[in-house]
Amino acid sequence: MRIDVLTTFPEMFGSQPPAALGVSIPGRAIRSGALEVVATDIRTFAENKHKKTDDRPFGGGPGMVMMCQPMWDAVMAVEAGDARSATRVYLTPQGEPLTQARVEWLSRLPRILMIAGHYEGVDERVIDRLAPLEISLGDFVLSGGELGALVLIDAIARLLPGVLGDEESNQTDSFSLTAAGRLLDCPHYTKPREWNGVSVPEVLVSGDHAKIAAWRLEQRVKRTGSRRPGLLGPA
Repeated sequence: MRIDVLTTFPEMFGSQPPAALGVSIPGRAIRSGALEVVATDIRTFAENKHKKTDDRPFGGGPGMVMMCQPMWDAVMAVEAGDARSATRVYLTPQGEPLTQARVEWLSRLPRILMIAGHYEGVDERVIDRLAPLEISLGDFVLSGGELGALVLIDAIARLLPGVLGDEESNQTDSFSLTAAGRLLDCPHYTKPREWNGVSVPEVLVSGDHAKIAAWRLEQRVKRTGSRRPGLLGPA
């Protein structure tokens, strides 16, 4: 998979440690060839003397708005650089809330082009014409779309074939689709067997895999019901 990111801060997308994309699962995905991330500086496409990508908003008010021309030209040039069709994604707090189901859908695409907005956002005319999928990380505002893009890249990377050490690992994550629905994960434990007077549940050291699986499912349903009951659907 190839992910292009259009940004005014391309240095945030380095793939060498300790950069975010150079470590952990995203780093492994990139080194294995399962994922390619290419960051392009939108300023490169600004036609004005000072390479500005933003200007004051019409109608007055605070902040700056990213202009149409640099954004449009950047998208056109980057998309033309690879034969694979790109699905456009715009990171914005006004977009659809990001879910694991959407991440799974994105992970099956051959190519994604992420637009990292900044300031007060991007001129609505170019957004209307580009018609990207608009995605939000939640009901809060970041300084720009770069951190949102990094989060989305990480979520996608761990779903790519061959990236995780255990292919079943992401199938039991919170929100992953199971026969019982998209549940929260169950509690997990490791050594030592007893810590601060609290022991690991006996079923987990019983060696009975059927009972362990049943316990984990029970815990997932119980935890989902107490923390995110809406995921369980109608009673």
